[in-house]
Amino acid sequence: MLVVRNIGQLATPRNGAQVVPYGIETIPHAHVLIEGDRIISFGVGDAPERTAECETLDAGGGCVVPGLVDCHTHTVFAGSRENEFVKRIQGKSYAQVAEEGGGIRNTVNAVRQASLDELVGLTLPRLKRMLANGVTTVEIKSGYGLSLDDEIKMLEAVRRLKELQPIELVGTYLAAHAVPEEYTHKRSAYVDLVCSEELMGRVAREGLAEFCDVFTERTAFGVEESRRVLLAAKEHGLRAKLHADQITQIGASRLAAEVRAISADHLETIDAGGITALKEAGVIAVLLPGCSWFLGVAQASAREIIDAGLPVAIGTDYNPGSSMVESLPLCMSIACTQMRMTPAEALVGVTTNAAMAIGRGSRVGRIAEGMQADLVILDVENYAQWSYHPGRNCVRAVIKKGRVVVNNSTT
Repeated sequence: MLVVRNIGQLATPRNGAQVVPYGIETIPHAHVLIEGDRIISFGVGDAPERTAECETLDAGGGCVVPGLVDCHTHTVFAGSRENEFVKRIQGKSYAQVAEEGGGIRNTVNAVRQASLDELVGLTLPRLKRMLANGVTTVEIKSGYGLSLDDEIKMLEAVRRLKELQPIELVGTYLAAHAVPEEYTHKRSAYVDLVCSEELMGRVAREGLAEFCDVFTERTAFGVEESRRVLLAAKEHGLRAKLHADQITQIGASRLAAEVRAISADHLETIDAGGITALKEAGVIAVLLPGCSWFLGVAQASAREIIDAGLPVAIGTDYNPGSSMVESLPLCMSIACTQMRMTPAEALVGVTTNAAMAIGRGSRVGRIAEGMQADLVILDVENYAQWSYHPGRNCVRAVIKKGRVVVNNSTT
């Protein structure tokens, strides 16, 4: 057994897929008792006497929250695109950079040239840094291969990484991320490949992904193309996700509702009808504040979405082009300062709602009896102070499945 003691404040969402008001239960002067990979009890004061022989972790009077869940990332990639970063600073838009030969295709070329071992080697230190920031579960998409072999290679990298480090990884198939250069004049043939038994069928059969995502946008895949991909995915047992309403409004959020997607992500240009459709269909809204911040564009209307009663999750969108942001705690701070989300809403967004957005809400994202023992011990007194300290790592220790995997404690 493991007992975490001397907790100044224990803070956890009350339940999954929360809507207004976002409930955070706080317990002062608390403890948590862990057996194996599960939480067996928690409460005020010291742990029961029977835990005297347990391994003990002193929280030092700090705050303890559930392990964070990053529910939207592109963490497996190769190459660097700082030249595009400079061009945007000089006034060019993300779309203009892409039209000049930059964008996703630059990363596609780098990923195609990288071996499976190289992709794994590049990704491991990224995950280590994410873990150090309190992230214990991460969704990772393909989408930088855009060919049969290279999409499989990316998802095989995710599978191998599951065995090499403690973060729980969730694979998402995103071959419908962009049309590769060799298919520029035969889009339909590329959609055929994305939906094919040879590619999508293999991903499903080999358990390389749980979800299928599509970038539904004027510059990527239209609504009809996206519907075709997502319906094929459903037939293969892959649940739908969408990059929706990011740059232009073409009805992507309504499509997410139609296909009963587990989440619709981005939503910078969502309208009232899209919000209503997602709410009625039970779709989680995943907002990506780090992306808009990195690109210097307007944030999604978090207040409108939350106040309408649509559950909101937060992800980093970590990728080399539009969100070179590994830190989910930084995204929490951006959500508070630029989207006017409260610290409670931000914490719910990176824990229980993020877990729901990747089908993990019954197991992670909350501190409760029987839940998986994924915890973050902070060196601040309460959870609001975490978002109040952007840019500083406030993590004292991280527990994943009942095992201490990060320990910066000096006590």
